[in-house]
This record gives sequence, structure tokens and C-alpha cells, in this order.
Amino acid sequence: MNIPSELKYTKDHEWVSIEGDIATVGITDFAQGELGDIVYVEVETLDETLDQDEVFGTVEAVKTVSDLFLPLTGEIIEFNESLEDEPEKVNTDPYGDGWMIKIKMSDPSQFEGLLSDADYKNLIGA
Repeated sequence: MNIPSELKYTKDHEWVSIEGDIATVGITDFAQGELGDIVYVEVETLDETLDQDEVFGTVEAVKTVSDLFLPLTGEIIEFNESLEDEPEKVNTDPYGDGWMIKIKMSDPSQFEGLLSDADYKNLIGA
């Protein structure tokens, strides 16, 4: 299982990377593995400002639909539109081409409160 050390994680199985005041968010390798084959990613919150832990979209797999929770307060400024035609990128490359959204962070200090790779490994029992 791939859990990159340079990322931060949430208890809801999202990963976060930071560049300046922009956060990129996706779901973890563990999450995509648990969900199975992903067939649809829906994000209807583009250009909205949401609080940490609010639902920003859903991911639909063959067996289930799961909510996606915003790891940091901010404005959703970009959606990975390639997922509309190729949602399976979340399965094949969850930390690369399978990213989901970009957020302009309102409170960058929230990033420090997210889980480290070691904390996330403990959470999932890896």
C-alpha cells in the first residue's frame, strides 16, 4: 500500500499536498482499494467556499457511493475534469493523475492538524 510521507491525511481517507496557499486533495490508495472500481466522481462545489469537514462531493464505485469531506477550509478553485471521462484514474494513480480538487486555503494552519503518514498508517492498521 502506498502512503507517501510528504503528504498529510484525514481520518476520512483523503490526502492533501500544499503548494503556497493552494491545497490539492484526493483519496488515498487505501480508500480506493476499499471502494473498488470507481465509476464516477462528482464535485458540484466548484467556486464555493466550504468549511473543514463539509462534504465537497461524492465518489461512486461499483458497490457503493461515498461522501468526500473537505480536509481544509477554503474555496474550491479547480476540479480534475479528466475524472469525468476517466474516473478509474483514482484507482490507478490516486496520488497523481487521480487528484480530485484544488482549494485556496482560508486557514493554512489547519494543514498542521492533519495526520502524518505514520498517524495514517496507525489509523488503517498498516
